[in-house]
Amino acid sequence: MNQLLQTQDIVSYCPVKKVEHVWSDRKKIVEIPLFSSYVFVKINMREQSKVRQTLGVINFVYHQGKPAIVDEKVIEEVKHFIQLCPDMEVINLKDVSVGDRVKIKSGVFVNQTGKLLEIQGKHVLMSLDNLGCLLIAKVPANNIVTA
Repeated sequence: MNQLLQTQDIVSYCPVKKVEHVWSDRKKIVEIPLFSSYVFVKINMREQSKVRQTLGVINFVYHQGKPAIVDEKVIEEVKHFIQLCPDMEVINLKDVSVGDRVKIKSGVFVNQTGKLLEIQGKHVLMSLDNLGCLLIAKVPANNIVTA
């Protein structure tokens, strides 16, 4: 969809991450969207219908009854983070709940598992029980996966 928008001279950006896919006969590095089903566009009001008519576009994300506007600075930060952390993963906090078992992806406690105790904005509070004692850690939400 991103390419279709760009062929129509619509300024668009689809952040992607590289992952290794394994088939029975081969391995290949492929790019997949960082945010599933999202493409950012920079358009004026007249171009909205052009975007909506593009194959694969369902609608805009709305906020307070209007198409949501993402500041260009935020888009640049996403681009920067992708360069710094190419294996970045987006964890939707709606996919995890208090009480779930989660694993830390990187840092001092990499691969440690524990129980999700509380969600605090962009951080989670979890108990790490694999260390022989109970340790409670505040961890960035994007640094956990379900265990």
